[in-house]
Amino acid sequence: MIFIVGFLAQALFSARILVQWIMSERARRVLSPTLFWVLSLIASCLLCFYGWLRDDFAIVIGQVIAYYIYIWNLNIKGVWTKIPRLLRAVISLLPLLLIIPVAHDAKAAVDRFFANDDIPLWLLIYGSAGQIIFTFRFIYQWLYSRRRGESELPAGFWIISLTGSLIIVSYAIVRHDPVLILGQGIGLIAYIRNLMLWYRPKQRTSNH
Repeated sequence: MIFIVGFLAQALFSARILVQWIMSERARRVLSPTLFWVLSLIASCLLCFYGWLRDDFAIVIGQVIAYYIYIWNLNIKGVWTKIPRLLRAVISLLPLLLIIPVAHDAKAAVDRFFANDDIPLWLLIYGSAGQIIFTFRFIYQWLYSRRRGESELPAGFWIISLTGSLIIVSYAIVRHDPVLILGQGIGLIAYIRNLMLWYRPKQRTSNH
């Protein structure tokens, strides 16, 4: 049952990209649909809960930054305020409520991370860099959208996503990890396509 929660979270993360991609294809431009952020928040809630069930500090803490960016995007779209106040409070506090019980695992999580004899240190640093870059895309998206005053998925978001994903895929190839390869491989197509949609109007404008 615990693994079902984790797999469901990952399925929702994949679904959000497919939803955004399909809606953008239909509109012939890059969209930042509300459903993308709703699925992101639900998936993040589930993954935080999964981390708590697994007593895994790293999983819960890894979701914190993006989690609140999802909420910010829902708020600027006017969706967040439509959720009952009590439920909003619970959702807002969820990562903090779950991170406290597993905080004792923080040192163990760090030890497990750096004490894996199966992964050379250079490869560990390389793979970690990919994950950090991948997470930074939402920080960039938040800063960009905050300046614009509306939720957008700018070209920089997709460039960062593509860069991080390429690093993770190459890491996964070295590690012979089919799960990572499959999961990131689908995303790579969506990231490239969104960049094509983003730059297409600009190319048409320059041609005219």
